[in-house]
Amino acid sequence: MANVIVIGAQWGDEGKGKVVDLYAREAELIVRFQGGNNAGHTLVVGGKKTILHLIPSGILHKGKTCVLGNGMVINPRVLLEEIDKLKEEHLFADDTNLFISERAHVIMPYHIEIDGARENKWGCMKIGTTGRGIGPAYEDKASRVGLRMADLINETVFREKLRHNLEEKNFLLTRFFGMNGISEDAVFDEYSRYAERLRPYITDTSKIIEEKICHGRHGLFEGAQGTHLDIDYGTYPFVTASATIAGNACTGSGIGPTKIDGVVGICKAYTTRVGQGPFVTELFDEVGERIQKTGQEFGATTGRKRRCGWLDMVMVKQSVRLSGITGLAVTKLDVLTGINPIRICVGYRCGGETFRDYVPSDLSRFKDIEPVYEELEGWSDPIESARSIGDLTSQSRRYIERLELLAGVPVNLISVGPGRDDTIILRSPFS
Repeated sequence: MANVIVIGAQWGDEGKGKVVDLYAREAELIVRFQGGNNAGHTLVVGGKKTILHLIPSGILHKGKTCVLGNGMVINPRVLLEEIDKLKEEHLFADDTNLFISERAHVIMPYHIEIDGARENKWGCMKIGTTGRGIGPAYEDKASRVGLRMADLINETVFREKLRHNLEEKNFLLTRFFGMNGISEDAVFDEYSRYAERLRPYITDTSKIIEEKICHGRHGLFEGAQGTHLDIDYGTYPFVTASATIAGNACTGSGIGPTKIDGVVGICKAYTTRVGQGPFVTELFDEVGERIQKTGQEFGATTGRKRRCGWLDMVMVKQSVRLSGITGLAVTKLDVLTGINPIRICVGYRCGGETFRDYVPSDLSRFKDIEPVYEELEGWSDPIESARSIGDLTSQSRRYIERLELLAGVPVNLISVGPGRDDTIILRSPFS
C-alpha cells in the first residue's frame, strides 16, 4: 500500500489530469483536496478529449473511489453538469463510487458576482481570476460564515445562513459595486434542488479515505493549480485562494501526514502562466508563439491564451523543497521538437545577487530580475512515438538528464503527446 500526492510544480496547467489518469490505474482511491472549478484537467482517451473541473480524473476508470475533499469549494450547478455529461458519454461507470465531503464549502451566486465585480473595479490592478467565485468562497470559509455541503442538505440551516449572508452580500453588491441584489428565495429554491440531487454523494469522506487506506489500497491525492499559485508561497497576490503545495493534501482530505509515501511534481518541459503576475522566462518572440501554438496553450477552464516561456528551474527547485517532491513527471516534451537551441533558466540575477533555488517573495524585485540561462542543443526528429527512454533522441535525453540534475530528484514519467499511450513511464510512485 502506498499513498501518493500529485501537485503542479509551476503555475498550474502542467498536465496533472493526464498523469493522475495514468496513476489511477494503480490506485483505488483518488482524492481531490483543494480548489474548485477554477481548475481544468484535460484528458485524451482513445482520441476523445474530456475536460474535468471538479471530479478527480480517476472517474474515467471502473471500480475507483473518487472523493471531493473538504479542502475544496464546490459550485453545485457545475458539479451536477459534470456528472450529467460524464453519464451521458458513458464515462461515469455504474460501479464507480463518488463521494463529496460534508465539510467542503459551497460556492454561492454572490461569490461569483463579487468576484467579477472586484476584477472590474480594480481595472489594471486586477488579479486575473477566473471569475468563478473561488476567492470569495474561501474568504467566507475563513470568516466562518461559509456554507458547507452539510449545511446545504439541511433545509433549516441553509435558509438561516443564506438569509444572514445575503444581508451583507447584497449591501456590498448594491451600495459598493452598484449592482443588483440577489433574491434569497430564488437562490434557496435553486440550491435546494441541487441539494436533493447531491445528497446521496455527501458524507464524512475522511472516514472513507481511512477505511481504504487501512485495507491496504493505493491512494492518489490530486491537487489543482500549481505550487507558485499557492496562497502562502506563490507570487502573491497573483495567486489562487487555497494552499496548492503537498502539505495541504492532508488538511484538505482528512488524513495524517504519516500516511503519505511520495509526492510527484508535474512539470512542463517549458513554462506557462495564465493571468497576471511576474514571469521571468516569458518569451515575446517567435519561439514563444511557436510553443503556444504547438502546445495548444489555452486554459481548459477559461479558454484564455497562456503566456509561454523557457523552463524555469528556480521555480521547480523551490517546488521540490516546499512539497518534498520525490519524483517529477515531465509533460509536453514533444512541443520543444524543432527548437534549437533550447534554454533552461538556472538562476535569477538581481542587484548583484544570483538566486538559484529561491523565488523572491517581494514582487517589486521582479522588474529588475534577469534570467540566467543554460543552452542545450535541440532536436528535430519527432519523439511522439517514443515509449522508452532509449527511443528518445540523444538531445532530448540530455535535456531530461539536465533537468533531473538541477531538480535533485528523478524523473518518473515523460509525456510526449496528449494521449494516455504517449508516455514513457520510468518508475511507479507506488513502488
